[in-house]
Amino acid sequence: MAKESMIAREVKRARLAEKFSAKRKKLKADGDYIALSRLPRNSNPNRQRNRCKLTGRPRGYMRQFGISRITFREMASAGLIPGVKKASW
Repeated sequence: MAKESMIAREVKRARLAEKFSAKRKKLKADGDYIALSRLPRNSNPNRQRNRCKLTGRPRGYMRQFGISRITFREMASAGLIPGVKKASW
């Protein structure tokens, strides 16, 4: 499980990116990079990190399911993900 402070930081980044998205788009279209650099650094959506919805793990994230590979494997083995079953041949 990820530290709560790291998860909270990601939530804050998402909120800032949402808040400044229109302003960033306008400044970029105008080519005003000086004003763009004065915006909060965390308002840039590139600084956001994909995290597992259940554990908060930042690595091994599977975008299609929104969870990490470890959580995915546990849930798939338990039959909790519809349409997914363990391969055997």
